Amino acid sequence: GNEWFHNTLRRAKELEPKGIHFVGMGISGGEEGARNGPSLMPGGPKEAYDLIEPIITKCAAQVNDGPCTGYLGPVGAGNYVKMIHNGIEYGDMQLIGEIYDVMKSVLKISNEEMAKVFHDWNSTELESYLIEITAKILAKKDDEVTGEGYVVDYILDKTGMKGTGRWTIQEAAERSVAAPTMSASLDARYISARKDERVKASTVLKGPDVTSAEIPIHKGQLLDDLRAALYCSKVCSYAQGLGIIKSCSDDMNWDIDLSECARMWKGGCIIRAQILQKIQDALARDKNLPNLILDPVVAGELNERSAAWRRVVAVAVGYGVPTPALCGSLNYFDSYRRERLPANLTQAQRDFFGGHTYERIDRDGVFHTAWTESHKSIGDINERKAGEL
Repeated sequence: GNEWFHNTLRRAKELEPKGIHFVGMGISGGEEGARNGPSLMPGGPKEAYDLIEPIITKCAAQVNDGPCTGYLGPVGAGNYVKMIHNGIEYGDMQLIGEIYDVMKSVLKISNEEMAKVFHDWNSTELESYLIEITAKILAKKDDEVTGEGYVVDYILDKTGMKGTGRWTIQEAAERSVAAPTMSASLDARYISARKDERVKASTVLKGPDVTSAEIPIHKGQLLDDLRAALYCSKVCSYAQGLGIIKSCSDDMNWDIDLSECARMWKGGCIIRAQILQKIQDALARDKNLPNLILDPVVAGELNERSAAWRRVVAVAVGYGVPTPALCGSLNYFDSYRRERLPANLTQAQRDFFGGHTYERIDRDGVFHTAWTESHKSIGDINERKAGEL
């Protein structure tokens, strides 16, 4: 199910001299998937896949265009795709948690009302397994223990993890792929684990003391904005995850079909969602699409919801509600859409203190500036580029 893909590569190499074909297969679905069919993500020798294909296609979850499985590529590819699936899952869960926090902390609405909102959203473009279970979780009363209130309010706010989210962020860094939404979700889990420190900090550090008169809140409008912000942020999280898969696939010559990843995730797995059909279609239209959010249909939806997305982040910041994943997604969108970023200043600083050189926008070549009288010649500036990632 979950395995560091380098271990899969090692095992396959060790077994190859013995004539054994090793298949590493990621599996997602939880208890429901075990009963009704999971998403199966295999990677290994094609001849080995052909042998197991009749079995796994019957075991896998079934959707409108076939079983949620298929050949992803050579050994390692299956476990890699499953790892990124889990990274996207981390991001999705954190995003939903932040939306819940804004509802609870800013709108002050009840668990029962929040459950209804999520239930209603599950009949919209946000339809997904995680939205569905969120509605059920929020509605569950604590009948078996206290007989009062709701179960979710008695759960300690410390999130556990098995390590796949950390692997995802390690790989994003290794491949030089920005993954701020998933990274924020991992950081949020780390901070949640420091419960004792947070209890102490709550008595020392102060948040904003604002009122609705200072930052007006219109309940219906904010709920609509939250829905739009969650959708946009989810899209950006998927874009980041698929970008990591594409980068590794290119580096490893795996030739992973990203539209097939989206198709396999449409049923059985934890991140199954209506949005995956749109993602599958976008990636099938253009196999060389550099980023999901450049698809005309997807880009149009993000642009249409952009103002609502920004209003949610502004309200959350104003009221002191942490929304690192929502902000991470929005910053990803804003950074990617900018023709020019302040990276020119960063590169100038690198050249100032380390002679790391820079490129210019008005001519070809590599350049270095003697920024002050204390700066001396650095010799062959082309040598200064050695070691750049």
